[in-house]
Amino acid sequence: MATGEQPAAAPPLWPVEARLAALLPDLLVFRKPRGPEPELATAQGVLLGVHVTGFTALMDRCSLSCKSERDMDTLARIFSCYISDIVEHVLCFGGDILNITGNVLLALWTVKQNQLSDIITLVAKCSLEIQEKFGIYHTREGQDLQLKIGLSAGRISQVIVGDEERQYLLVIGRDVDDVQLAQRLAQANEIVLSWNCWKLCEQYMFEVEIMKEDEAVKLRDMRIIDPFDFDEHFDKCLDYLPHYRTSADTLRTALELDPDFALEQTLRKYIMKNLLKKIDEGQPMEYISEFRTVTMVLVSLEFHKTAWMLHLCHLIQEAALYISTVIEKGGGQLSRIFMFEKGCMFLCVFGLPGDKKPDECAYALESSFSIFSFCWENLAETKLVSISITNGPVFCGMIGAVARHEYTVIGPKVSLVARMITAYPGLVSCDEVTYLRSMLPAYNFKKLPQKMMKNISNPGKMYEYLGHRRCIMFGKRHLARERNKNHPLLDREKELEAFQMAWQECLHQKKGQAVLYEGGKGCGKSQLLAEINFLAHKEQHRVLPLKLKETDFKQCFYAIQTLMAIFFEIDTCPAYYRQECLHKQLHGMVEETLHCLFNDLFFVKFPLSFEVSHMDDLTRQKKVKACFFQVLQEAVRETPLIFLIDEAQYMDTASWEFLETLLSTVPIIMVMTLTPTFTLCGCAQHFLQSSQAVLVPILKLAATSLLRMACWELGVVSIPQELQIYLLHRCFGNPLYCEVLCQDLLSKDILLFHDLQKVEENSKWENLSANAMKSTMYGIFPAGSEEDHELYICTVKDDVNLDTVLLPPLLKEIAVNQLDQLSPAEQLLVKCAAVIGHSFHIDLLQHLLPGWNKNKLLQVLRALVDIHVLCWINKSQELPADSITVPSSIKIIEQIKEEKKKKSDADSPLSLQEELSLHQTEVLEFGVPLIREAAWELWPKAQQIALHLECAYFLQDLACRCGSCHGGDFVPFHRFAICSTKSCNGTSRFCSYKDTGSVLTQVITDKLQLPSPQDSFQFQTKSFRSQEAFTSEHCRTEEEFLDQVNRKLSQDSPEKNMLTTKPCHCEDILKLVLSPLTHHCLVIGETTCAFYYLLEAAAASLDLSDNYMAFLYLKKASSLLGQPSAFSFLKKHKVKICQFEEATFCCLRSEVCFNMGQITLAKKLARQALRLLKRNFPWTWFGVLFQTFLEKYWRSCSLSQPPNNPSENSKKKLAVLQQQVHCLSLLWQLYNLETTASSHRFACLATLMQKNSAEEFANEAQVVCTYVALSQFSQNTGDRDKWLHCEQMAIQKSSLCWFSREGLLATAQLMQALAYTKLCLGHLDFSIKLGFQAHEICRHLKKPALENLVLSVLFRSAFLKKKFDLCVHVLERQWVLISHGHDVLGLACFYSACLDLLLYGEGLLCRPFGECLHFIQHCEHSCILNSQSNVMLGVHSSLAMWFAQDSQWNLFEHHFSKARQLVKRTNASLFGSHGFVRFLECHVLMLQKMPDSVFMHTLPEACSQTLKYCKEFFSRCVTCPVYHQWVSELKASVMRYGKRESMSSTNIIRPFDTCLARIWIEGEYLEENHSFGGHLGIQRFGRMADVKENKNEEEIQECTC
Repeated sequence: MATGEQPAAAPPLWPVEARLAALLPDLLVFRKPRGPEPELATAQGVLLGVHVTGFTALMDRCSLSCKSERDMDTLARIFSCYISDIVEHVLCFGGDILNITGNVLLALWTVKQNQLSDIITLVAKCSLEIQEKFGIYHTREGQDLQLKIGLSAGRISQVIVGDEERQYLLVIGRDVDDVQLAQRLAQANEIVLSWNCWKLCEQYMFEVEIMKEDEAVKLRDMRIIDPFDFDEHFDKCLDYLPHYRTSADTLRTALELDPDFALEQTLRKYIMKNLLKKIDEGQPMEYISEFRTVTMVLVSLEFHKTAWMLHLCHLIQEAALYISTVIEKGGGQLSRIFMFEKGCMFLCVFGLPGDKKPDECAYALESSFSIFSFCWENLAETKLVSISITNGPVFCGMIGAVARHEYTVIGPKVSLVARMITAYPGLVSCDEVTYLRSMLPAYNFKKLPQKMMKNISNPGKMYEYLGHRRCIMFGKRHLARERNKNHPLLDREKELEAFQMAWQECLHQKKGQAVLYEGGKGCGKSQLLAEINFLAHKEQHRVLPLKLKETDFKQCFYAIQTLMAIFFEIDTCPAYYRQECLHKQLHGMVEETLHCLFNDLFFVKFPLSFEVSHMDDLTRQKKVKACFFQVLQEAVRETPLIFLIDEAQYMDTASWEFLETLLSTVPIIMVMTLTPTFTLCGCAQHFLQSSQAVLVPILKLAATSLLRMACWELGVVSIPQELQIYLLHRCFGNPLYCEVLCQDLLSKDILLFHDLQKVEENSKWENLSANAMKSTMYGIFPAGSEEDHELYICTVKDDVNLDTVLLPPLLKEIAVNQLDQLSPAEQLLVKCAAVIGHSFHIDLLQHLLPGWNKNKLLQVLRALVDIHVLCWINKSQELPADSITVPSSIKIIEQIKEEKKKKSDADSPLSLQEELSLHQTEVLEFGVPLIREAAWELWPKAQQIALHLECAYFLQDLACRCGSCHGGDFVPFHRFAICSTKSCNGTSRFCSYKDTGSVLTQVITDKLQLPSPQDSFQFQTKSFRSQEAFTSEHCRTEEEFLDQVNRKLSQDSPEKNMLTTKPCHCEDILKLVLSPLTHHCLVIGETTCAFYYLLEAAAASLDLSDNYMAFLYLKKASSLLGQPSAFSFLKKHKVKICQFEEATFCCLRSEVCFNMGQITLAKKLARQALRLLKRNFPWTWFGVLFQTFLEKYWRSCSLSQPPNNPSENSKKKLAVLQQQVHCLSLLWQLYNLETTASSHRFACLATLMQKNSAEEFANEAQVVCTYVALSQFSQNTGDRDKWLHCEQMAIQKSSLCWFSREGLLATAQLMQALAYTKLCLGHLDFSIKLGFQAHEICRHLKKPALENLVLSVLFRSAFLKKKFDLCVHVLERQWVLISHGHDVLGLACFYSACLDLLLYGEGLLCRPFGECLHFIQHCEHSCILNSQSNVMLGVHSSLAMWFAQDSQWNLFEHHFSKARQLVKRTNASLFGSHGFVRFLECHVLMLQKMPDSVFMHTLPEACSQTLKYCKEFFSRCVTCPVYHQWVSELKASVMRYGKRESMSSTNIIRPFDTCLARIWIEGEYLEENHSFGGHLGIQRFGRMADVKENKNEEEIQECTC
């Protein structure tokens, strides 16, 4: 089958008349109105009917598939392409497509009678060619599509029915019946001519087979008899067809008509209103098609054969007018009318775009029954009326070619509704889905026997709708929800408080009280009533619960009737016992003679009394109400009475009136729920205005409560971050949505569950999801974590993209209802925004809206923001007033096009990306739950892909670092490293759809390319500016360096002061560009580009210290590559990537594993990355020696050679070198965590290789960062000389670091290292000053990890100076950094500092001890903390000291033993030395305070062991002399007092105070006359001026800024 041109390619600039004409046949376009409807006209012509067989069976297969909606998308696309080719072929032969109904196409050639034979020959030739070219189509589903063609000729009657607003075209007559009969007689791939057509044609020209019994002829072929020439015959026939195309550019003359207002108004009558609105809005045809759930009503009228033609037309006219009037009230549309042999059919559709109603199934049933009754009673010649109703997902959109297409519905339920007409004649039948979704009472239906239906394997249960009948029984007590004792009510304290207040007021003041809770669907109204029901029963109150339905509104006094039946307890008793039970309840309260008043209400048969028999109806009603008041008044004297009425908006007027009187006379409590969208009657509104009634709105759940609810629903203690985002974006605090989504996730089996206690270190990347989940768990408390129960966490399967998980049908219907309440322009905007994502920029949105100018866009956006469908991300910012004040970023699309034409430097992407970041007024997000997801699902798959491609094309120019960072890839030089694997011009096609044969994507594919070296950014090619001031002079000491920093920070010129430039917006780029870009690439199936941008997103996340999001991006990248093979030589990725990208993938995973505490796997991945980068790292000690020799001598000689001029190859080399430096940095940090000699050798080699690679990289900032890292490593290992030498080298090479953001970051790292050094050396004032300045730069750079490290050093310096107020402010700033993230290590450092403040802070505290202890107990088994021995040593030692103050020696011993195990694994770092000091303090404290009954060792043994630890401290922590005096004093005290008794009376170490521990050594700690620089023999470290011991308010204020 040839690929047909679809309506998606329609020219966007067509005038309205052409768009209308494309939807209609020439018979209407060129028709001249003759008279009032029904209009009947006759003409001679040839009819061609094409029936596509196998299509119903194919739809049946789709309906049975677990992915029916996605399969239906494929089915609609197949059918549209298939039928479009046939349509175009018919148009080429001059045919007029009358309609495309279901799987049948009907075409007409209108000519004079003497021209029929020639036209029959033409149509026969057309039919043969159609069968030859398109006769059979093989689908992947295994069901072939084939054609059955019928031809007839003769007189055709054309009928126009309808009114002035809506009209319909019908073709009727014997020859119309003949063409339908010919189609039925034909088998697949056959052509059958009716007998009349055979008689009129040139019979000698055809090879046929006579079908005598059926009076038809089967066409075999055409005989080519000389001098017959078909081309001449074709030209001859064109003279008979006045409307045949005159231009080669179009297939129909009707599309080229001049604008004609009268013609336009005429044509509009034949098109549905919702489609007209979209056409008037200027929406392209490809944007009109949707997938949605609709309700279809098929009305079949069979007429007596004796009916005259004109009379038959009047019957159809009358039926059409009534049907359209009835169904339009409920959001239905009469789609089409078509004739069949015995009568006429009307296809009505409820829920088309713009018409969705929440109760469409109920209204479809009720209107169908009304139509059924009308046709039987008013259409005299009607022989049989049959109506069938189905509900289900269908394709609603354009089918056909560009020149001629129709708006129709396709789906399995369309076939089912047609089959039901035949299976259940004479009834109003419906399928099970309609029955269930109508929510109508079951007594309105009757179950029908199942029948076999052609090509439908499982039609399901069928019901006959009997019409609305009055309920013959009162309702029964029940509530919609039952209270779940395992799931407490969340965030409903205010609502329950309103009930409690009304309750108390009713009991004390003896006045009736009413509480009405108002909230939308799913907000938790019924659950709140269930909780109130539980509380009332708990207090021994009597509760009367009732849930109303929509149909109850039509039954007078129904609510009170049911409530009183519940009160008398006759709602549940057997019918034969009801009268006796009621008599017992009324005895003593109501006179016997009045019992018969309740006969009709409660369906009993008390004898009619004389008194009652003389009452009229009004008097009886008043007497019944008076009796009810009397009974209820007596009841509340014994026990309080509570009415619980759910869905009170459905209460009838009489019941509202009764309750209003009851409220003012009886002290009763009424609790009701209301839905705000429902219009209440006058009595209800008057009831709400009563002083005794309180209206309480139900608010949405808080995010934390919603996530707790999700944990309960899933049976876990915590859920991953991507699932949190999934639920929060879809629920918006609605508990019903959360519940349904969680159940849907479980049913789709896309979650994996893990035992929390069994999550351990893994050696494979594929098994890390659970550990990654555990590393971020602290933010959510366990849902019901009892010690004797197994605790579980869940993760999302690797191959699942939550962004593309379809909504459950219930939630989709709710969202589509909301979407259809918007105008067509608003709907289109929301649908396009849904493709972009949850948040979007308006320039990208305008790019997807064809023909929209900025004024129109802003106008529609204002309307959507006003009704809260959309909201600005920054609430303080508002929409620009008009287009004049719109910022220049409006021009983004035009700038992109201009820059692509110029092919100049890549300044344009930077400026565009900068505008995208800065103009936050133009970034919006969805403010209504589910509407984005539902709108996205409405798009057909082909159009989804096209739009995602457009989004990707728009965003790819912005996928770089922000302008403040001077652009560039997040993976340095990424585009240069991959270009060698692409095409010869250095680029790669963005999309691989070109080979799939998809016309829709081929057009766009040719424009999209991967980033190439030609798009390089400024920082990669631009030399340093204004370097002459610093090239001749380098900083010699840290004072000179600090002076230089001060000068740069104090400069007023924005061009010179780096901190006055624009702040970093890389976080916005990640959120608004990279993350959506990966999603777009994944949706369209472009895996190569998706992998590229996933690496970029992961690198950006790590750069922003978001390790978990980096893990998620890398997990998606892993799923793209596929499962690794157990044998390396069999490894074959599903995505073709270059070796550099594979190395980068390993490097990024190594860093993520390092941050997660997966040390073994991190080493493995880092080594693998180095191997791929052709920089092997040895495995053995001999290899270490050999590699060290090479690095020291041979490689140093090669580095002395001058670098070549920059070129593309050199930039590829720079990309490799950058990754090598990063991998080697990771390796020495990994080996530095271990204290073995072997690990030390490996770490030393890694640092040496890193230094050589950095110097080869020839980037000053990179060299400075490397020397800072080497300095840190040397300090940790106790190498004093190398530590200070590397620091001095970093200072000397820092002169040029101010000319780029990368250099500024290196400067901040150097300042942090200097502050760290000064702290280790005891120069606390200098350290504090450096810390403040480093913190200022870090805040500007938005580097949370580095800022957290700076604050940790700043806290320790302030703490040792006993500036405790400053310590508190530092910790508060640190909490802001880490509280919203998932940094478990940062939290551990924070709580360690809090413990120090609790122990020594003179009563000050930042966090209570219980919170600190809870964190340690919750996270101490984390792999991250298990790998950080230095930090955990200080934590456990501090906890041991705390428990010692309360003499809780068991807990002391627990933490002290853990500290004893950790002390062997620590190094000389600041945290390690600090933890060691705390550990020694525990030893001294144990000697001082532990009772003899608890003390495990003799005093001499304990003293000896303590002295050994002191000796080990001095030998290990050589590079941290700040603690040396303290440890010396501790050691001296232990040696001086060898006996336990003497230590208890010493003044050297003070005992605990009553509340806080203080072990401060007497005298001022770290007096200024102690210079540790002198002990080290380092004279170059100068001393700063002494900082006063009192609070320095300026420092505190500076820290908290």
